[in-house]
Amino acid sequence: MTKLIPKAPDRAWLDVDLGALVRNARRYQALFGHPLLPMVKANGYGLGAVAVTQALEQVDPWGYGVASVAEGAELRAAGIARPIVVFTPLLAAAEELAAFRSAGLRPVIGDLMALDAWLASGGGAFHVEIDTGMSRSGFRWHDEESLQALQQRLAQAPGWEGIFTHFHSADTDSNSAAEQVERFEVVLHGFDARPPLVHLSNSAGAELAPAPGGDLARPGIFLYGGRAGSLQPEPVARLRSRVVALRRLRPGDTVSYGAEAEVETATTIATLSIGYADGVPRSLSSRGLVELGGVIVPIVGRVTMDMLMLDVEDTPVALGDVATLFGGLVELDDQAALAGTVSYELLTAVSPRVARHYQESA
Repeated sequence: MTKLIPKAPDRAWLDVDLGALVRNARRYQALFGHPLLPMVKANGYGLGAVAVTQALEQVDPWGYGVASVAEGAELRAAGIARPIVVFTPLLAAAEELAAFRSAGLRPVIGDLMALDAWLASGGGAFHVEIDTGMSRSGFRWHDEESLQALQQRLAQAPGWEGIFTHFHSADTDSNSAAEQVERFEVVLHGFDARPPLVHLSNSAGAELAPAPGGDLARPGIFLYGGRAGSLQPEPVARLRSRVVALRRLRPGDTVSYGAEAEVETATTIATLSIGYADGVPRSLSSRGLVELGGVIVPIVGRVTMDMLMLDVEDTPVALGDVATLFGGLVELDDQAALAGTVSYELLTAVSPRVARHYQESA
C-alpha cells in the first residue's frame, strides 16, 4: 500500500484576484469605448493564461493576443473559441503555416514574403502591422516601395481582417503617440479599402486625449495590476512567502553571500523561502522592500536562489508568518522600480514552481 505524503504548505505563492482583473478590464473598456483584444501572452503576464482568459470571457472581448503558436494552442485546448492573434510576426515556413492553421490562429504579417506565403498556403484571416516608430517589426511607414507592393497585394487578398501599429511611449509622451497616429493614418489612407478592424491603443493609450481611433483596444499590463501612465489599476497579483528562520544578530554580524551586508546595531533577521529561482530579481539585494507583520521592512544582503533575508529590527515576527513582496503595502510598480525594471518583467519572471492561487473578489 502506497503511503500518502501530507501536502506541505507552499513555500512561495502568487495570489491572483480574478475579480480585480475583470474590474480592470471593464474600467479600461469604459475609458476607451471599444471591444477589447486583451493581451494574454507570456502565460497571462505570469498569472496563468488559461485562468486569466477564462475570467476575461466575462467582458465579452473580441478575441485575445498571444506571442506564439504554442500559447494560442494552449488556449484552444482549454476551450477558448474566440479569435486569437499571434503578435510575433509570421515566418514564411511551411511548418509554422501548418501550425497556425491547425490551431485556428490569426497571424500578424510584417513583410511581403510572409504575406505571399500565407496567401499561397490557403489564406485566411490575418492582421498587418505598420511600424510607425517602434522599429521592432512591421512595414515601415515611410518605405514607399514596400507599402506600394503591400497595397497591391491587399487589394486582392481575402482574409485581410485587421491592421495596427504599436505605441512606443504612450505612457510617457503623448506627443509621440500623436505623431505615430498621424503616420499610421497616412499609411491607412493610402489603401484602396479599410479592413474591418483597426487597432492602436495599448494600456497607456486609453488615457490619450482624444483617444486614438480604432475598432479594438489592446490592454495588457493595466489588466494585471500595473500602472499605465497615470492610470492606477486595482492590484491583481500578490507574491507571498513564509518566514522559515529567525536569528538575532550582533553589531558587526554579516548577512548572505559575499558578507556585503553588515548590521550596525543588534537586530533580528527573518529568512523568507523565496529567491531568484522563484522570480525575485537579484537586483533587489539590499534594495527591495517587503511587507511583513503589517509594516514594510528592507531586504538585507544578497537575494539567494531559494531564500532572502529581511531586517525586521524589533517587529514581532514568528516562524510561518506570511510576507508580501508586491501587491500589498509594497506596490508592484514600486518594487519593480527598486529592482531597476518594470512591472511587466517582475510579473513574468515569477517561476513556474511558485504556486498560483486564484480567487474572485466581489
